[in-house]
Amino acid sequence: MNYNKKHSKIKNTGILFELLTRQITVDVLNGTEDSKAVSILKETFKLNSELGKEYELYKILIEKTYKTNEQANILLSAVIKSRRHLSNRKLRNEKYNLIKTIKECYDAGDFFSTRIPGYKLLASIYNVFEGESLKEKITPVEETDSKVTIIENITKVRRSKKTKGGVQENLNKQDKDLRLLTYQLLVDKFNKKYSRLNDNQRTLLKEYINNLSNTNSLREFIDAEVIKIKKTLKSHLRKVDDKITKIKLTEAITHTDTATKGTHVKDSNVVSLMRYYELVGELDDVHKNK
Repeated sequence: MNYNKKHSKIKNTGILFELLTRQITVDVLNGTEDSKAVSILKETFKLNSELGKEYELYKILIEKTYKTNEQANILLSAVIKSRRHLSNRKLRNEKYNLIKTIKECYDAGDFFSTRIPGYKLLASIYNVFEGESLKEKITPVEETDSKVTIIENITKVRRSKKTKGGVQENLNKQDKDLRLLTYQLLVDKFNKKYSRLNDNQRTLLKEYINNLSNTNSLREFIDAEVIKIKKTLKSHLRKVDDKITKIKLTEAITHTDTATKGTHVKDSNVVSLMRYYELVGELDDVHKNK
């Protein structure tokens, strides 16, 4: 019996989707007006496509939670049953065309070398799904290990959400197109008022993107940045002579806590912090010139 022992990252539907969403982010941060990744993703992951249907099954196993292993096993069996109804031939053709398009639009080495959080889970889902194909087989141990990883994810996420808060939970409830465009909306909102993003703003957006699955890490980053901004604004306050400017700057310092308001990180928190970065930059320029 021939076994396919090596996980194929380039053929993993979940990983392809994540790589495209991250490429959209990179394009936005680099100032690309029309990200090719947006049109590629919308075209290839339509709900009536086989890729779109398979990705929805990935999402179920990534996002759905149950308290017991028995419930998780029932879910996994139901998803596997749904996966059997998909056309492997259509999936292969759609993946081939998707990868071909990606290689035509982007440097394949850079595109596929991006580190993906949750890689083990995505690889496990791929292994189980490919095990349902007549032409792709994995060893009994690999199949067992993959199913155990999926079951553990289904049963542990609920406890994690109770303690960590709701950014990932809220994102999971959104339409996937909205999830993809949330990064661009953040930049668009800000660029309506300011011509470009400075280094601190770009770093913030990257942290926001890279830590969507780690709510605590993102909150800690923002809280630490707010402390730094407060300290910087207070140092500028001592250099201000104009009374009106002094009052406004004092109010700004008082309201820095709006960037850390609430237990969940929201777009408004990020936009608020971006505005404070802009204010700090303007004050640095003013006092540098003096």
